[in-house]
Amino acid sequence: MASHEPDFYSVPIGPRTLAYTEILPANLRGTVLFLSWLGGSRLGWSEVLAELGTEYRVLAPDHRDTGDSSPDAEPFLLDDLADDAAAFLRALNAAPAFVVGLSMGGMVAALSAPKVRPHRLALWAPALPELWLSALPGGYLPPVVTDQGGWPLGRAFLQELPRLRPLEAARSWGGEARVFHGDADLSVPLEVGVRYATALGCEAVGIPGAGHTFDSLDAVETLHQETAKFLLGR
Repeated sequence: MASHEPDFYSVPIGPRTLAYTEILPANLRGTVLFLSWLGGSRLGWSEVLAELGTEYRVLAPDHRDTGDSSPDAEPFLLDDLADDAAAFLRALNAAPAFVVGLSMGGMVAALSAPKVRPHRLALWAPALPELWLSALPGGYLPPVVTDQGGWPLGRAFLQELPRLRPLEAARSWGGEARVFHGDADLSVPLEVGVRYATALGCEAVGIPGAGHTFDSLDAVETLHQETAKFLLGR
């Protein structure tokens, strides 16, 4: 484990500023970018950053209009976040990098893969657009904002979903990937992870008894260990 708290930085990306956590060890194997879930922030990655930050340069940005990143007048779109991931790595001279994404962050990682061209792509319980659309009351778009598990989703965000093609983006990238998914995930069923693995032509690793956020000490330990092995090419 690292002996210090991760540092907090900011970087301009176009007209906005993204906040991010970075750990930079003296001797590093490469760079790992972490992309957060809906409503998540860089702080949610603290444990895995500390673990991998002993051997990798680890970067965890707050998405635009989230956490300590600058507020935005317009609600973000997922294609915007994919563009931000590529621009963020360029701004920090950190490309190419390994990329890890959880839930919405996994979908963003897949969408960004043709732009980011990661060394390897690790998707943790990656989401698909239809999961949000199926939760809409009556299947209708809200006039302004809908409450999705306590997180406000704007109409523009929801309108974008039908045209997003994360599986096709992942397939067109064609690099080395692995999907990690809890076999007790009720939010994003394991079947979705298998669909990503099929598109990527890669292995899907089921984490026994784990829910969507890998919500037990054993599940988290297994997830981190298996991800570390994957980053090493094992």
